[in-house]
Amino acid sequence: MKDLVSILDGNTFMVSDRRGDIEPSYDFPTGLFSFDTRFLSKWVLTLDGERLHPLSIDTGEPYRTRFFLAPGEPTHYLDAKASVIRNRAIVGSIEEELTVLNHSGGEVEFTVRIEMAADFADLFEIKHARQKKGRTTATVAENELRLVYRREAFHRETVIRSSAPAHVDAAGMTFRIRIDSNSEWTTRLHASTIIYGARGEDIRATLPYGGSRSADAIRAEQQELIDRAPKLGCDCEPLAGAYRRSLNDLAALRYESIALGVRLIAAGLPWFMTLFGRDSIITSLQVLPFLPDLIPPTILMLAGLQGHRVDDFRDEEPGKILHELRYGETAGFEEQPHSPYYGSADSTPLFIILLDEYERWTGDSALVKRLEPQVRAGLEWIDTYGDLLGTGYLWYQTRNPETGLQNQCWKDSWDAISYADGRMPGFPRATCELQGYAYDAKIRAARLARTFWNDPEYANRLEREAAELKQRFNHDFWIADRGYYALALDADGQQVDALTSNIGHLLWSGIVDESRAGKVVEHLLGPRLFSGWGIRTLAEDQGRYNPIGYHVGTVWPFDNSIIAWGLWRYGFRDEAGLICDRMLAASRYFDGRLPEAFAGYARDLTDYPVQYPTACSPQAWSTGTPLLLLRVMLGLEPQGEHLIIDPAVPPGMGRVELLDIPGRWGRVDALGRSRDPQGGQGT
Repeated sequence: MKDLVSILDGNTFMVSDRRGDIEPSYDFPTGLFSFDTRFLSKWVLTLDGERLHPLSIDTGEPYRTRFFLAPGEPTHYLDAKASVIRNRAIVGSIEEELTVLNHSGGEVEFTVRIEMAADFADLFEIKHARQKKGRTTATVAENELRLVYRREAFHRETVIRSSAPAHVDAAGMTFRIRIDSNSEWTTRLHASTIIYGARGEDIRATLPYGGSRSADAIRAEQQELIDRAPKLGCDCEPLAGAYRRSLNDLAALRYESIALGVRLIAAGLPWFMTLFGRDSIITSLQVLPFLPDLIPPTILMLAGLQGHRVDDFRDEEPGKILHELRYGETAGFEEQPHSPYYGSADSTPLFIILLDEYERWTGDSALVKRLEPQVRAGLEWIDTYGDLLGTGYLWYQTRNPETGLQNQCWKDSWDAISYADGRMPGFPRATCELQGYAYDAKIRAARLARTFWNDPEYANRLEREAAELKQRFNHDFWIADRGYYALALDADGQQVDALTSNIGHLLWSGIVDESRAGKVVEHLLGPRLFSGWGIRTLAEDQGRYNPIGYHVGTVWPFDNSIIAWGLWRYGFRDEAGLICDRMLAASRYFDGRLPEAFAGYARDLTDYPVQYPTACSPQAWSTGTPLLLLRVMLGLEPQGEHLIIDPAVPPGMGRVELLDIPGRWGRVDALGRSRDPQGGQGT
């Protein structure tokens, strides 16, 4: 992603190289995308047959980019007799203002050519290098190229128009132009993406934000969201920069569901521009104290799509919350099970946790009462279908061995769950953090049952089950001679003994015995797990450790934010502050935008965090990380109708002031100040 440039506005995004060009690729999703389909796979500009080279790129706004280009090799820049500006914006579709400037002393003729193509590839086809099964045709009209894809009732179109006269053919547009000395020529190119429904209508035209919008309208909408968030004043520039970037990215990541026409937060660009159960829930938990009104659409969408039957293909079971929802061709023709797909064991307890946390912040009891059946169904799933072996633990094993996910916890890559020596267990698997989530879900649901559903007997039962789970878990998962919890239990009930960041999630859930919390913290902040920038997903002395392995040694910002929250919960405020400080320090090297993951190299080895090669950026739960870290540093916790503020700002960070924090209390302000050299602490 480092050498690629992206722009996005919710439903639509475009990824190009640093020239602004797109070339056909099944290696990485460059192109113009909307709702899981690539509507442009080629968009290559030449001037007199030459490719251009980037001088500078302006990426100040998520939905707009300007490329400043010149012909010739880089050593020829000073002699360039022409330059080109590509001013590109997503405004429901793509608009590109193309300007050629003549810097010579006389009139010059140029041939401007843009090669254009649309392969209409589904994201899964790109990821797995699959070929199309439908048919693409091209229709040429005056200053217009229409690219059409059909496969039975699946119908998509890309329509490209130019404001200047062009010679149009099936592969692009050519402009033969004459420019006076020190003058310029401009055309405006408009690429529309059309998604046809069963009745032949453009589906998005019926959505509130589905049609074309002006750049001013997009800017105003995104700014309105940013203006609703609390105002941050601080002495720490990395914190200020990360907070600004997070709000901007959250505004850009919102997209409209075709199914319900509501605004949701997509999980991340480029692979995950859709609703994910786990990702969307955790992002909602991170964002909740700052923009609580963004949360109900996600809760309601997940509740509305809750599993209601046994479907092996989709890993669906009654009461289960979805993993991923897709709109593309492979999902529509059931070549992939993502319509929706239910292959995650953690989405269901996390859904219950989010609903409770949302009510604690907002006082929205109506939503809690409305979703009582869905919460009860989720708890029933945890105790029945989720407990595959009848041992009282939450297990996972896909029902769909052909296309289902093997690992259905947050570390869902194939090699993420292993013993310390690198061997991998069989299935089913019960990872430790799943048990923590189940424990927390039952504790929280008990509060909802007692307070809102008038069912104290059910509340008592849930609390009793949670206490039994905690006792059993601390016996079965604790590795006494090593002082940490096992990553998982295998199908024989044996401990999968790798040392991982998962144990930090246990602190957040509250399932850790108080007497063992200190040992867990020692491991989390010890040199095997802690890189100096953050906590690695897998300790560096484990068999499968790889500092650039997706879930086996990299550092994930969201993971660290949940761990910091857990450290705070158990009273380890200095240790939580250290993670906050190092995460924010790392953000400086990514222009304030924490990526999905970065390499697990030790800080004293690299001096800066090393980019993971294919990390999503922006990614929702990384975007939410600075917000949750801010909550942790200021010690924000709802208590009835009040917000408790108990700051512990890391040393050297100075003043941190958050104004107008929304919630059931109205709006309140929080101020924290780091310790000065003499040990003083502001409040």
